[in-house]
Amino acid sequence: METPRDILKRHGLHAKYSWGQNFLGDESSLRDIAGALELRDGEPVVELGPGLGHLTRFLAATGAKVTAVEKDRDMIAVLEKEAIPGVKVVSGNAATVNFAEAAGVPQVAVVGNLPYHLTSSILFQVLEQRAQVSRAVFTLQKEVVERLAAEPGTRDYGLLTVLLGLYFDIEHLFTLDAHLFHPPPKVDSAVVRLTRLKEPRASVVDGERFIRLVKAAFAQRRKTLLNSLKSDRSLASPEQYAKALETAGIDPMRRAETLTSQEFAALERALGPVNA
Repeated sequence: METPRDILKRHGLHAKYSWGQNFLGDESSLRDIAGALELRDGEPVVELGPGLGHLTRFLAATGAKVTAVEKDRDMIAVLEKEAIPGVKVVSGNAATVNFAEAAGVPQVAVVGNLPYHLTSSILFQVLEQRAQVSRAVFTLQKEVVERLAAEPGTRDYGLLTVLLGLYFDIEHLFTLDAHLFHPPPKVDSAVVRLTRLKEPRASVVDGERFIRLVKAAFAQRRKTLLNSLKSDRSLASPEQYAKALETAGIDPMRRAETLTSQEFAALERALGPVNA
């Protein structure tokens, strides 16, 4: 397999730093990432930011139907010239694309080596489109993967840990050293797998309110839970928050990073009907 450096040179291109382009060309790592999806023959998978097509080739080799969503016109031109069998190239923004719609199917697996600056946007898209995403495998900044897989009560535990944790199993699979990429990023990366649960870990009255509630709770991490929640009075008054915490059996003096996804869901339910 050609290295990213060689393919770029052959096409007269350079990695675009402003786009966060760091191309992974290590065959063993690429094989492991593709294998982590456990794709079935003919299964649809959407690859976000395929770049030069290194991972794309390993995905296609599984027999899956690959839809490669790429924004960079230069990379699209490379992919079209490489003409990888079984791959459909789609021009689109990974941070806003509808995954299933791009593939033309009701449900997909999603994979990608994500630009660090788009990580949160894409993870929120996975959250929003969870009904159509069976699982996802992403290469992210190592620090982000550690946060996603963190346990309650730890320093790394945060907003996306809670939100994704309500609907997905989150697994930190393995680390990728910076030198495996071209050009090498300043930090190491890691691979995370999100597998959608058959049922959420707990029920909520309103998914959007749940997200806003968790965001408010983490808005000021050093404050107690009740004081943090007061930052969003459009959801409830301080008195209503206090009553909901009591109903859910949660000490208002705790901090957001100590609550499980299930406890946040119980708090959201305790707020009662939406707009009531």
